Amino acid sequence: MDLYKIKDPSFVKGMSIDQLNELSAEVRKFLIENLSSTGGHLGANLGVVELTLALHKVYESPKDRFLFDVGHQSYIHKILTGRAGKFDTLRQYQGLCGFPKRNESEHDVWETGHSSTSLSAAMGMAIARDLNEEDHSILPIIGDGALTGGMALEALNHIGDEKKNVTVILNDNEMSIAKNVGALHSALGRMRSAGKYNRAKDDLEWLLKRIPAVGGKLAQAAERLKDSMKYFVVPGMFFEELGFTYYGPVDGHDYHDLLENLNYAKKTEGPVIIHVITQKGKGYHPAESDQKDKWHGVGPYKIESGEKIKAVDSPPAWSEVISETLRKEARKDKRVVAVTPAMVLGSKLEKFQAEFPDRLFDVGIAEQHATTLSAGLATQGMKPFLAIYSTFLQRGYDQVIHDVARQNLNVMFGIDRAGLVGADGETHQGVFDVAFLRSVPNMVVMMPKDENEGQHMVHTAVNYDDGPIAVRYPRGNGNGVEMDEDLITIPVGSWEVLQEGTDAVILTFGTTISMALEASKRLRKEGLSVRVVNARFIKPLDEPMLHDIMKDNLPILTVEEAVLQGGFGSSVLEFKEENNYTSWIKRLGVPDRFIEHGSVPKLWEEIGLTEDNIIKQIKGITLTKQQRA
Repeated sequence: MDLYKIKDPSFVKGMSIDQLNELSAEVRKFLIENLSSTGGHLGANLGVVELTLALHKVYESPKDRFLFDVGHQSYIHKILTGRAGKFDTLRQYQGLCGFPKRNESEHDVWETGHSSTSLSAAMGMAIARDLNEEDHSILPIIGDGALTGGMALEALNHIGDEKKNVTVILNDNEMSIAKNVGALHSALGRMRSAGKYNRAKDDLEWLLKRIPAVGGKLAQAAERLKDSMKYFVVPGMFFEELGFTYYGPVDGHDYHDLLENLNYAKKTEGPVIIHVITQKGKGYHPAESDQKDKWHGVGPYKIESGEKIKAVDSPPAWSEVISETLRKEARKDKRVVAVTPAMVLGSKLEKFQAEFPDRLFDVGIAEQHATTLSAGLATQGMKPFLAIYSTFLQRGYDQVIHDVARQNLNVMFGIDRAGLVGADGETHQGVFDVAFLRSVPNMVVMMPKDENEGQHMVHTAVNYDDGPIAVRYPRGNGNGVEMDEDLITIPVGSWEVLQEGTDAVILTFGTTISMALEASKRLRKEGLSVRVVNARFIKPLDEPMLHDIMKDNLPILTVEEAVLQGGFGSSVLEFKEENNYTSWIKRLGVPDRFIEHGSVPKLWEEIGLTEDNIIKQIKGITLTKQQRA
C-alpha cells in the first residue's frame, strides 16, 4: 500500500487481519527509514503500530476523540490521517510536529508534550459531550509511565466517580523515557502475569449457565463466585475499585485480541480501561533489544546497524558535565543526594546511580513529589540535587514556592534543557524558568558561560547554605573548554566583565555570550567600544556593577534566551526604576508567544537572537544617547 496516498483512516475499517498485518509491516518500514534521516521518537511508535491501526478500525476519528498522552507515540496516527508526505520535515523548522497539533489536522483533538494530561482532558470532553447530548467515544491513550503522574491519578478518581463513558487505553510497555519505577508499576506487573480476567470471567459465566437450576441459593452463590474471580485473577483490582471495567491484559501486537477487546469495550457502559501490553521498538532489532531505552528519542542513525550518526570528538554533554561534578561532590560530602523524576538517563545520572545507588531517588513522572521530597530531605540536613528539565519544573512550581523557598531550604535545582531545545518544540522550550523563578523570594538562579564555569557552579551550590539555589544549563554539548582540576566557590551575585568597553554594555549569560562577544568584536571595527558582561547570576543581580554602569549613564542591551516578560532584562529595568537612573535600556529575548520546533539557530534567527540584531540594537541605543545628549 502507498502510505503517501492515504487521506483519512476510513479505509482501515474494510481490511482483514491479514491485510492489517501487512500494513503494520509497511508502517514500521516507513518509520525506520524516515526517522533514520530526521530522528524522532522511534521506539514508542514502533510499539503502538497494531494498537493504533486497531483503534482506527473499531472507532471513527475525528468523530471519536483520540487523545495521545505525551504524544510522542502519535506518528502512526499522523500517517493514517494523511500526513505521510510530510515526514521528511518531521521536527524540522516549519515542518511536521513530533507531537499532536490541532492546527495540523482535525484528527488531532488534544495537544500534548508533557505526560499525564490526557485523562483530565478526556473527562472535560466527556462532560461537554453529555451536556451537548452528543454520542461519540472518547479514548485517551496513556502509557504506564505517565499513569504514575499525580494528575493522571486525580483524573482516574474523578472519571470513576462520575461514571462517564470514557475508554482509557493503557499502553503498558514497562518504559517511559527510562525504566518505570513505583508501586503502581509493580501492580501492573502483577496484572501482566495474571492472565485474562474478562475471558476467565466469561468462561465461568458460561459454565454456570449450564448447571441445572437447583434453587435460589446456588444461583446467588454462583453469582458471588463469578464476581469474586476478579480478586483472584487480577491482584488488587486497583482499576475496578476506582469504578472502571477492566479488560486485559491484551496482547498489543495481536489483532484478534485487540479487536475483540476494543469491540467489547465499545459496548460497555461507564468508564473502561483496556490494559494493552506492547513492546517498545517492536520490529527493529536495535530498538527491541534496548534495555536503557536509548531508542526513545533518537537523532539520525544507520538502519542496518542502528549506529547513531554523531559528530566525532564532540565536547561532553552539559548534562554529563553537571552530573559528573555532582558525583565528585558526593564522594566528599555524604549529605549530597540526587533526585530525578524519571530522568536518570536524560540527566546523565547513570554513573551517579551506579556509584551511589542508595543516594539516587528516581520517583517516576512525579515532578511535584520530587520537589517536595527534596524539601523534606533538606529539612534533615541533606543536600538534595533535583535534576529536572526546565519545562518539567513548571509542574512543580507551587512546591518550589510553598515547600522549598518559603521554608528557605537548601535544595539545589539542576535545571536541564534551559533555553530553546529545538526539535521537540513549544512544549519543551525551556524559556520560562528565569521569569517564574526570579519572582520567588530566597531563590538564587545562575547560568554558566561554559562547562568549566558550570562545574564551579555545582560546587558553589553544594557549598551554599542560605536557601534554594538553581543552576540552569542548555541542551546539547558544551563548548570544549579546558576544565580546571580544582573547583572554586563563585561569590553569589557576582558578574564578570569578558570584554571592556566605554560606549555601551551588553548584559547576557549562558548560550548568548558567544554571539555578544562576536558582535562586540565587529562593532569595535566600526568604532564602537562595547563592554560584554557575563551576568551569570540572574538572581541576585550584581548591584555594585549595575550602579557603576548606570552612574556612567551607559546604554545597556540585555540579551537572554528566555522570555522577556518578567525576565532578566525586566529585573535590570526594575533596578533602574528603583534607583532613579536614566540609562537607556533595550532588551532582546524570547517574545510573548510560544516558539515552535526547528533547529536552535533557525529559531534564534526567527526571534532576533543574532549577532546582526545585537549590532543593530547597540547602534540604535548609542545613537539615541547621542541624540539625547
